[in-house]
Amino acid sequence: MPCTTLLAGKKITYDGSTMTARNEDSGATGFCAKKFAVIHPDEQMKHYVSVLSHQEIDLPENPMRYTAMPNAVDDEGIWGAAGVNEANVSMTATETITSNERVLSADPLTKTVSQAKGTDEKPGGIGEEDMVTLVLPYIHSAREGVKRLGSLLKEYGTYEMNGIAFQDENEVWWLESIGGHHWIARRVPDDCYVAAPNSFGIDTFDLKDVYGKQKEHMCSDDLREFIAENHLDLSLDGVFNARRAFGSHSDSDHVYNTPRAWFIQKYFNPSDTSIQPMDDDLPWCRKPEHKITVEDVKYVLSSHFQGTDYDPYSKHADPLKKGSFRPIGVNRNNFVSLVQIRPDKDERIRTIEWVAFGSNVFNAFVPLYTQIDKAPEYIANTSAKVTTENFYWANRIIAALADAQYSDTVSHIERYQNKVLSEGMRMIKEADRKAAEEGFDPDQVNEEIVQFVKEETDQLLDRVLLTVSLKMKNGFARSDA
Repeated sequence: MPCTTLLAGKKITYDGSTMTARNEDSGATGFCAKKFAVIHPDEQMKHYVSVLSHQEIDLPENPMRYTAMPNAVDDEGIWGAAGVNEANVSMTATETITSNERVLSADPLTKTVSQAKGTDEKPGGIGEEDMVTLVLPYIHSAREGVKRLGSLLKEYGTYEMNGIAFQDENEVWWLESIGGHHWIARRVPDDCYVAAPNSFGIDTFDLKDVYGKQKEHMCSDDLREFIAENHLDLSLDGVFNARRAFGSHSDSDHVYNTPRAWFIQKYFNPSDTSIQPMDDDLPWCRKPEHKITVEDVKYVLSSHFQGTDYDPYSKHADPLKKGSFRPIGVNRNNFVSLVQIRPDKDERIRTIEWVAFGSNVFNAFVPLYTQIDKAPEYIANTSAKVTTENFYWANRIIAALADAQYSDTVSHIERYQNKVLSEGMRMIKEADRKAAEEGFDPDQVNEEIVQFVKEETDQLLDRVLLTVSLKMKNGFARSDA
């Protein structure tokens, strides 16, 4: 999936929480309906079979309850995408990333059923379809998540390159797969953020730490030998650079990937005027110039290069540059999820998962408690049927209408986004204060928040529909004569 990820350590967020956020985007040929789900232990399968690769895996006993953002139509598998388990550990999977010919020749990817068709190769391995289901119900820390997924990659392999985030209240880890069976993972520094587009991101990587205390770095057991045997270390100064060794360096990265990381870094480090959209050496992690908030995350993950000549909606952009780069907020956003784990809160209310569906330019962030038994219908009842009685489809319809008349509808969109975000924050704060009271029910809080959001979304659809209808090409009135 062509996605964008943002990670933040606990010392640079406004409330001391760890944050992991990710857009899931559909491929270029279509759209993928998503829903918010709660999976209970008795609903978790014991024997897993992948749809795309037919890989079979026996799963551990005693899975935990967890939330997920699966596909609404499961013809290609579950695609759990993002979620939080009852131990308040989160996982977001995946950010599709890139590699190079040296790596793929040394450790080839496995094959899906469609990739193996017509060849002598057998399908197998795991991918984005599988990872949340295979890992999240069984881990009690971010580090545990890295180790479990790493062991699965070693045993079964993968048919695609991916980046995956794991998070608990203290740590955020980022794992990137390398070829079919290798991987590295790096802990996000507490005072840094990470902007990850669809390319291999980790740059400096300390192999001494890996084979020592593993304070900040982990990897495949045999990675050092793999690097040496295949001459993957390209450094001249003795400082190993994982991105140079394992990643891609294609011209298409300059259109599709690096501009997204550039915009996010430009936003959080505005005084650094040296970075450019096509820079290959943007740092994997940076210290921001101000603390990061929920609204910051939503803004950058909805970006269409506002304030630059690359903005497709701008009336003032240089026409030769307009639309030059792939935005972060695109028509094919399936959803965006931000997991905020708050260390100063009781375990029942510690984690908030902010979700929005459809194109991020036009949608709004909704906060949800994750230690719950049931997902509200409005965000859980997505199917293939287009209906305004579902949050995903309502947002898709609004975006398709508003995009064509952006300048006329943007004021409606902005008022909706601001109201939903501010009122959602207020409702969570009020619920937090009542959490110690007898009878407190996070499921009920979520229902109240979602009901408010449904009413606001219905009103927005009404306003946008009227505005766009008045702009129809066949419009005519007697006063026009």
